[in-house]
Amino acid sequence: MRILMLSWEYPPQSVGGLARHVEDLAISLAARHDVHVLTIGRPGEAFESRENGLTVHRVEAYPVHPPDFLVWVLQLNARFMEEAMILMRRYGPFQIIHAHDWLVAFTGRALKHAYHLPLIATIHATEAGRNRGLHNDMQRYINSVEWWLTYEAWRVIVCSRHMRQEVQGLFQLPADKITIIPNGVYSKKFRAGTVDPEVRRRYAAPNEKILFFVGRLVIEKGVQVLLEAMPRILSSCPEAKLVVAGRGPMEGQLQNRARELGIGHKVCFAGYIDDRTRNQLYRAARVAVFPSLYEPFGIVALEAMAAGTPVVASETGGLAEIITHGVDGMRAYPGNAGSLAENILAVLQDDALAEKLSANGRRLVAEVYDWENIARRTADVYQEVYNQYRRTPWPERTPVIARLWRFVPYVAGDQDREQPLPLGGRYDLARYRATLVNQHRGRSEG
Repeated sequence: MRILMLSWEYPPQSVGGLARHVEDLAISLAARHDVHVLTIGRPGEAFESRENGLTVHRVEAYPVHPPDFLVWVLQLNARFMEEAMILMRRYGPFQIIHAHDWLVAFTGRALKHAYHLPLIATIHATEAGRNRGLHNDMQRYINSVEWWLTYEAWRVIVCSRHMRQEVQGLFQLPADKITIIPNGVYSKKFRAGTVDPEVRRRYAAPNEKILFFVGRLVIEKGVQVLLEAMPRILSSCPEAKLVVAGRGPMEGQLQNRARELGIGHKVCFAGYIDDRTRNQLYRAARVAVFPSLYEPFGIVALEAMAAGTPVVASETGGLAEIITHGVDGMRAYPGNAGSLAENILAVLQDDALAEKLSANGRRLVAEVYDWENIARRTADVYQEVYNQYRRTPWPERTPVIARLWRFVPYVAGDQDREQPLPLGGRYDLARYRATLVNQHRGRSEG
């Protein structure tokens, strides 16, 4: 099966977990399918490359001056559409279009109708969920595009029962249109090798116990709650050291709050870190902490488990579905600094508990959240949708785009038939204009 995935981010362009999800899913599917990813590129990057068995097509969005996010999204989709038309002619036919989140909704919907192909959408998060409601015109607009994408999609994939309830409530989707397929991790990436002492020394003293957070520094990730919990943690465990990896709009505010709480010397804001450093810190940490207020799934929790690091996370969204309290992780009340501190201290002060959480977490990832299994389930959805699509009259109708590409205007002296071009053909603009002139003269003279 030939699949075209649309994603506004893809490594090395990574903003959040979406990029890693699309990359890992594409790599896993590429073992048995012909997978193409259309994504954004940076200036100077190669347009097309073969990576890990799949083909990645990178394009630059058209510039927007002055900067405007929503206009940039529309320009990106315009660029995606142009490139997708070329890919359809060069590599087609594709059997499935898979759009990841609302930023590529316009391209996904256009390809669906232009080529009469089934569209599948994965909703990784919603605007209403991220902001705990819709509070301004931009948020309401994004919500409307999310609804539109789920309406146009043949099937909607979500990563947890929590997200299924969320999209059903927000977009009134029928239950049989939604499929739950969790995120996953490649365990080998996170458990291989030993901790580099030099990396550890960069962030903490040899006697300090590292509490590790990695993620975007935005309100829904709850780092502000973790900072509020730190004084209580330090009063019982003075050797604790918090390492916060990631960037985001709250970075300056969080640094100021750490100083106000008098814990600036016990918090290291590491900024952006590469994958190797992230994996080293997972293995060096005594606890990985994810105090999210909103979390559709929580792939970072799986990464920590794969590395064998005990996890403390909020009892919210997908995190609550991944973690069984006291078995493979600890769950704290969302937004409650006291509950978070209590659970972190339980792991820091009880070696037997920490070892149990580590072992069970690794086992859970290997048995439930393995990418091979997740890719197989995704491919099953592709095949099911494609089989349903083939049983409809839609594939038999000539797609709009095919009519546009294949039709050539009547040629003077041969006006009784159309002359189709092969799909790879292009218009001869001079011939086209001359034909129109001749046709016009013929009608005038007649």
